[in-house]
Amino acid sequence: MKHGHENPGELGGIFLNLIILLFLVIFCAVLYLVRRPMLRFTAESWVIEDPLDKADAIIVLGDDNFYADRATRGAELFREGKAPVVVASGRRLRPNAGMAELMEHDLVERGVPRDKIVRFAHDADSTLEEAQGLVRLAKERKWRSVIVVTANFHTRRARYIMRRVFPQGMEVRVASARDGDFDPQRWWEKRKSIKELTREFAGMVVAVWELRGRSETSETTQSVVGLGGLNPQLVG
Repeated sequence: MKHGHENPGELGGIFLNLIILLFLVIFCAVLYLVRRPMLRFTAESWVIEDPLDKADAIIVLGDDNFYADRATRGAELFREGKAPVVVASGRRLRPNAGMAELMEHDLVERGVPRDKIVRFAHDADSTLEEAQGLVRLAKERKWRSVIVVTANFHTRRARYIMRRVFPQGMEVRVASARDGDFDPQRWWEKRKSIKELTREFAGMVVAVWELRGRSETSETTQSVVGLGGLNPQLVG
């Protein structure tokens, strides 16, 4: 019997396990230390803004938040002379009233003349359906370029959808509106912000699936089929 003598293989296995455990501890410690920069990078990489040249119209997507941040950015761009008209897009809440009317009110309060506002009321249930309705509006108005204003956390998905739904030859640029409920620097500290960003990630997956096979600025002959269900109402 060989008491007091360890098997070299067993010693090697124990040593290897200790090394692996040490690396795991170090890895977890590093993750903990860099968690905030990583979380900030996640949100900041999701927020985009295109170079904003002059366009034929500024389109403010619905639904705006409690602070009217999207309307505020749309009005700001209008005052800067980026486009001659602003589209107030929003869901109908009643037969003759909805989010578009509320957004129009917010735009007027922020310095956009009422006769420069195109009210676009619709029954869309998603950004994709809203984009399809806006395509018809843009074609009717013969617009060649638009600036789409939406909440910061929604910009990447909105641009992905818009550039695959709007027709070839129509330039689509996206402008980011700050959101009072979503701060990319500290979004993980608020439950609502976590919910919004998680929903955006899931929405992007759905958008990629629904628009698979479409390239940016592709023709939209198929995308405007069935727009009667959106029941858009245009004023302005």
